[in-house]
Amino acid sequence: MSIPLAFIAIVIIGVLLYGIIRSRLLQSKLLDAAAQREKHTPKAAEVPTHFTSAGSRIQEFEVTQPKKHVQQNQSVESRETYESRENLESRETHESRESHESRRNHESRVHESASRQIDELSMEEREKYDARDQARDENIIALRLLVEDLFEVDRSGNGEGATDLKQEQSSVELRNSWIQHYEAPLNEHAAFIEQEEIGSGIRMMETAEIENNDIQDRIEREGGKTGEVQISLAWDDFNDLDLHLFCPSGERIYFNNRKSACGGELDVDMNVRPTSEKAVENIVWPEKAPLGKYKVGVHFYKHHSKEDTTMVCTFRARIRTHGKTRDYSGSITHGQAMQMVTSFTLNR
Repeated sequence: MSIPLAFIAIVIIGVLLYGIIRSRLLQSKLLDAAAQREKHTPKAAEVPTHFTSAGSRIQEFEVTQPKKHVQQNQSVESRETYESRENLESRETHESRESHESRRNHESRVHESASRQIDELSMEEREKYDARDQARDENIIALRLLVEDLFEVDRSGNGEGATDLKQEQSSVELRNSWIQHYEAPLNEHAAFIEQEEIGSGIRMMETAEIENNDIQDRIEREGGKTGEVQISLAWDDFNDLDLHLFCPSGERIYFNNRKSACGGELDVDMNVRPTSEKAVENIVWPEKAPLGKYKVGVHFYKHHSKEDTTMVCTFRARIRTHGKTRDYSGSITHGQAMQMVTSFTLNR
């Protein structure tokens, strides 16, 4: 007996359906079991992600978290830096204010800064100074700036005439004649001296050291003035020393330029004739003295042959600026170049 084909087909279809249904039931059970396990298993922490503008996926933990940490540290450091900077700026401002006030107070107290002197120099510096000094001595001789040169020229024609001339003319007239002959070389020599920055060896004196502290008395005796800046020269014999002052303006005040355009004046000039062994010269700014550097020069113009008057003359210099006084002592030899004895700077 043969089995109909239709029946066989139905059986095959039934087996297939059964297999499909069984497979789905098994998958469903597996999914349920997995769901149960997931439900009871602690979830791992998710790592948030973001994308860059270029589309690259970046782990936030690897980038954002450290960045956040850095930002926090930077924030702390920034706050500390800001506070530190603020404290520093405050301290600097305070120090700057104190420095400014100190400098202002200093400038209101100190108006001069004296030049260095030869005894402060190193051996090498002293050798260079001595070479310059020798050149200046040779310069004054080459320019025939010893006052006797004029008299020698006068006597070269007729000795008796020269004697008569001396008797007829005063020493002031003789000096005017000397100036007429030698003003240009004297200016040349003075410019040579003006370049020097080292004093010729004078020293600052304490008030207790000054034996004849009568410079101001001598100035008053001669009718001299006082002022906000005053430079005075005093010596104790009949020699004729001359005070030369190089002004900040570039002018030079001396016996042939008694008044400067910047307000200074030589109002006392002594011993053109040997009149006093308590001599003094005085340059003064009654007011409005210019700011800048002043340089004091001394020239041994004439040796007068008088008792106790030698070829070496000791002098004292007094510099008075806005009520503050400095006294110095030094010496100069006849025939020696003009000396740059000291300088000072008016800085208020």
